[in-house]
Amino acid sequence: MVFSSAVFLFAFLPICLAGYYLLQKREAKNVFLLIMSLAFYAWGEPKYILLLLFSILLNYICALLIDKNRDSLRKMKLFLVCGLIADLGILFVFKYLGFFMTNVRTFTGADIAVPDIALPIGISFFTFQAISYLADVYTNKAKLQKSLYKLALYISFFPQLIAGPIVRYNSIEEQMDSRKEDAGLFSGGVRRFIIGLAKKSILANLLAVFTDSIFEYGYHERTVLLAWFGVLGYCLQLYYDFSGYSDMAIGLGRMFGFKFEENFDYPYISRSASEFWRRWHISLGRWFKDYVYIPLGGSKKGMTRHIMNLFVVWLLTGIWHGASWNFVLFGLYYFIIIAAEHFIRGVVPETVAGNKGIIFLQHIYALIVVYFGWLLFRVSGLQTLSRYLKDMFGFSGNSLYDSYSYSLVLQYLPVVIIGVVFATPVLKVLQNRMTGLSIMKPAADIAGVLLFIVSLSFVVSSAYNPFIYFNF
Repeated sequence: MVFSSAVFLFAFLPICLAGYYLLQKREAKNVFLLIMSLAFYAWGEPKYILLLLFSILLNYICALLIDKNRDSLRKMKLFLVCGLIADLGILFVFKYLGFFMTNVRTFTGADIAVPDIALPIGISFFTFQAISYLADVYTNKAKLQKSLYKLALYISFFPQLIAGPIVRYNSIEEQMDSRKEDAGLFSGGVRRFIIGLAKKSILANLLAVFTDSIFEYGYHERTVLLAWFGVLGYCLQLYYDFSGYSDMAIGLGRMFGFKFEENFDYPYISRSASEFWRRWHISLGRWFKDYVYIPLGGSKKGMTRHIMNLFVVWLLTGIWHGASWNFVLFGLYYFIIIAAEHFIRGVVPETVAGNKGIIFLQHIYALIVVYFGWLLFRVSGLQTLSRYLKDMFGFSGNSLYDSYSYSLVLQYLPVVIIGVVFATPVLKVLQNRMTGLSIMKPAADIAGVLLFIVSLSFVVSSAYNPFIYFNF
């Protein structure tokens, strides 16, 4: 079940909201949300609901054993390691085993059977949340949750269960028992949900049709014009797909009194690859920083160790996104660029870096880096990547453009332009400048209603409604 589906909007969400607000006691509300969250997951993955429940029980027991043995650091470490091995083992079996066995067979020539295991939706997200809980209990950054159903609600809460944001337990542990629902928070959540729904159902889905048609072209058939617009369309599609989902998740959380942290901050206005990843999928970047980069020593143990730590983080970041060599290359690509940026930042004077002309060039540089990074992300296989790059630069004997490519680009150009404009904080700037005008609130409410109606029309009429990050 996806948020931008008729069954969610017209059945699941109304039932969930009605049941939640009809109940009076906090414990009853939490139990109801847990039941609905498990039903939400079972709708899309009925056979893997037991895997989710096993993961919850496993981490509950390991955290109990860690907390029970505070007087023995050795035992605490033992139970932490056991929990981590179990969590990562589950993730490896279901997400990476097939990829691993395929490469073993390729490189050794051994006749090894490759298991065909379906990827459980959201396994990367709920596994990382479980790991963060274990690690925070171990380091005393979070209190032990003695209630099994409350821990189960944290891990399985449906707004962020299958595509994030990755919510840290210590950021919502107090909200489990003491959150306060009010009209302002609820209405703000509704507005945020509508914005995310519009991003997904209108922009992301239209851009998906455009970009998928271009990437499905055969070698030589793509014109240079289509090749370049295909990657541009994918950059925008990926942003509106994932940020739209995050907006809906944050909005849904607010409807039930939960306040989740932001997951996107206009990443395409960045001036470097490092800044881009501080603005894109913020919860994932913070997770790797807090649970991998800093424990490894960060930048405090010399240049060589610093580079090695960056290598580990970006290799894992690439692999986290998928079991394929293009994701490994994607991680290594950003490792090289971000390591170079760390070195350059240490030798370039701030007066030079602050020059307006330099700032403009930095924006262009960041966009180019991200543009080709998403091409790596989208195209699997070195041969396919090589062919697409040849198409982009006209080295495959393809034409610059033809009548069909020209008409296709013109057809979707308004969507691309709208996507480019709203990937910047232009609307936010306009809202800030118009704050205080008496007409602003009713105008915003009317715009929200109209946007919701248009989004619903796209949901009902469109048969193409994938979420890219469900694959990760």
